[in-house]
Amino acid sequence: VQLSLTRSLVSFQANKSRPVYRWYKFKEAFSAALVEHLFQKYGLTKGRILDPFAGSGTALFAASELGIDSDGIELLPIGQQIINTKKILETELTASDFETLQRWGKSPILDRPQKLVPLIELRITKGAYPEPTKEFIEKYLGACQEENSRVQAVLHFALLCALESMSYTRKDGQYLRWDYRSGRQQGKIPFNKGEIVSFEQAVSKKINEILTDLQPDSKQANFFPSTNSQGMVRLFDGS
Repeated sequence: VQLSLTRSLVSFQANKSRPVYRWYKFKEAFSAALVEHLFQKYGLTKGRILDPFAGSGTALFAASELGIDSDGIELLPIGQQIINTKKILETELTASDFETLQRWGKSPILDRPQKLVPLIELRITKGAYPEPTKEFIEKYLGACQEENSRVQAVLHFALLCALESMSYTRKDGQYLRWDYRSGRQQGKIPFNKGEIVSFEQAVSKKINEILTDLQPDSKQANFFPSTNSQGMVRLFDGS
């Protein structure tokens, strides 16, 4: 009916290459471009929006960039963490924090305290990572505790965004598919998810991607205080 509403516009596909929105692959999300399309089509330039199922906050932040205040409700902790971290990056990150994150982007493991923070696992995710990767994750979590709360939030978020790329698993809908290298029992056709990247490669890449998108000359985002008129984003956890 609406030929302009293509799959790439409506789904998360359009966010994959878009600064800020590409950080976490929230596959259930729709695109920021769709939100902008609807605001433009219906001439919405003021007021406040409510997204009762905020997910990763796509509608909230897209509206904010257009100068419109937004409220979101999200029950899932993963959505809450994504939204709250983006808010920290948008309004609270300092130049000193940025420099600290740059150092982490160069080396997320080397020359850091070797305190381990055990990785909390569920039964369905037991064995999701190669043992060296699991050990690196626990060292990383321990080293994060040496930083302030803002930097910790960003570092934890970067890890969250990178976990799938370093694991034996891939999320398909509501299920996890297990790569044949995991040692888990396979079906008739073994699943090969392709390259499983190292911890350092995955986390460094994600931290640097975030920092690149935070640069003032980014076309899609300006996460340092400025005179630009942006809407306010508020999140409620439903409790």
